[in-house]
Amino acid sequence: MRESFGHLPSGEPVERHVLDNGGGLRVGVLTYGAIIQSIEVPDSRGTRANVALHCDTIEDYLTRSRYFGALVGRYGNRIAGGRFTLDGVTYTLARNQEPNHLHGGEQGFDKRLWSVHEADDVTLTLSYTSPDGEEGYPGTLTATVTYEVTPQDELRITYAATTDAPTVVNLTNHSYFNLAGAGHGDILGHVVMLDADAYLPVDENKIPLGDPAQVSGTPFDFTIPTAVGARIDEKHPQLIIGGGYDHCWVFNEGDGVKARVVDGGSGRVMEVLTSEPGVQFYTGNSLDPEASGYGPHAGLCLETQHFPDSPNHPDYPTTVLRPGETYQSTTIYRFTTL
Repeated sequence: MRESFGHLPSGEPVERHVLDNGGGLRVGVLTYGAIIQSIEVPDSRGTRANVALHCDTIEDYLTRSRYFGALVGRYGNRIAGGRFTLDGVTYTLARNQEPNHLHGGEQGFDKRLWSVHEADDVTLTLSYTSPDGEEGYPGTLTATVTYEVTPQDELRITYAATTDAPTVVNLTNHSYFNLAGAGHGDILGHVVMLDADAYLPVDENKIPLGDPAQVSGTPFDFTIPTAVGARIDEKHPQLIIGGGYDHCWVFNEGDGVKARVVDGGSGRVMEVLTSEPGVQFYTGNSLDPEASGYGPHAGLCLETQHFPDSPNHPDYPTTVLRPGETYQSTTIYRFTTL
């Protein structure tokens, strides 16, 4: 189903497409920012709720959103100092979160109008072409994203991109989840499992220091399911830097469920499967109710991706894309109940 979601200041119309698997899962996606505006799933009693933090109008997305549900790129997460060198050439990007470049810059993919390539009741494919030099990135990049709801109550997100010159790319979705329902308290009681024996410690500007560190014996160990709030206030130096959890975990090798979130009150369960090597686990530490409508810890993000600042860390999995290659990435959010 397609419906109007208002107009941008330029007068361009924004559409909202609703994907419905005819069972438990219904997802609303905007053409602005390729934003996931709603994820409606039933609780253990069959009552539906939107479990994604969101805005109700395009005007609020322009002024109040904190990347709610957005597709971020060209490079999700941070690049140190807004600079990287590729093939001997140094590129300067916007430092939109001083002193770093964050989520593609001042006008990243989250603030662009995407074109509808294909749409039906269960699938939506959007595309956006980023010209050479946009936000400082080299090469014209053509990106597509496909959202699909499956009979298994899965939201499957598939990204692809090609370029006409060497560039870097790291696409992800920035949904904030609250399995009790958006606006229904905080997520400190949500129980999280991460299939990750290591994470990336960061400096005071939230840039990775280098090698992964083992989570064992630290508040960053979610290999055993643990409530988000169980250790979030510990005086660990990395928790102090992030104001809570705002770090990249390094997934263990192998297929299967890489993250699992359970809300005992509603009985809702979300499992995450992905082709990506890591996930930025963010607990909404800096959300401000006056600015965004949601308070601290109102939702949690599981942004599947390559590592932050990879263009400046040649030992990290590469994010370089060259002509003739195709960037491909898939993440699945699967919803069940206890």
